[in-house]
Amino acid sequence: MTRDSGEYSGESRSATTDPTARLAARAIDVVREYGSGASRVRALDGLSIDLFARRFTAIMGASGSGKSTFLHCLAGLDQATSGRILLGETDLGRLDDASLTATRRDRIGFVFQDGNLLPHLTAAENIDLGASLAGHRPDRAWRSELVERLGISDRLRHLPSQLSGGQRQRVAVARALLGRPDLIVADEPTGALDSVSSRSLLEMFRACVDDYGQTVVMVTHDPAAAAVTDEVILLKDGRAAGVFRTPTHETVLERVGELASHAEQTA
Repeated sequence: MTRDSGEYSGESRSATTDPTARLAARAIDVVREYGSGASRVRALDGLSIDLFARRFTAIMGASGSGKSTFLHCLAGLDQATSGRILLGETDLGRLDDASLTATRRDRIGFVFQDGNLLPHLTAAENIDLGASLAGHRPDRAWRSELVERLGISDRLRHLPSQLSGGQRQRVAVARALLGRPDLIVADEPTGALDSVSSRSLLEMFRACVDDYGQTVVMVTHDPAAAAVTDEVILLKDGRAAGVFRTPTHETVLERVGELASHAEQTA
């Protein structure tokens, strides 16, 4: 990971000790601006991050640091003003609308804070939605394994309004995983859940990486959630501000506190 001069210095993201590590995605000098003139806001300010495959990465930072903007650009839901977002070798900024839609559908799985399920479809129909839109039949054995492991086998005929928050999120995870995407992105996925449901969801993300070889990138403000990941990348003012691996609840609190203290000293 590229660090900006003068920012909090964590361990270099590029200094992986695994020579076989494969890049799942990259942000290269990404700028994202909104508005114009005096009202222009620069949400991302030359952000560069390397994300390696088969890892669970948390993105943290204060409100306004660019976390969700980065995740939306990474997932192809928003377009960078300048710079490049790569998914594997695919430059998302160079894709036309049809190709970008297909890439999002086939190679990226999404889990949002509210589950983002269609209210008029059953849980089963929501899970199968991406495959249905693509005209594909889902892998039934894989689908069965997912819903069994997620504990929603008996809820497939229910509408989202008939599910608890944790059940809706597990349906969203099954939908995200069904097509075996290259990348799973999660934006504050535990934000609306109780502690038990949060722990269950995080365990499933952990299994996505450890058991299924997926790559998961999660924006969170919760130190307990970040402690489940392989590494934490800190953002500040739209830039990379540090990274540390094998986080614990205590180290997350410490590093986030150091970043906030540094920000106060340089303000």
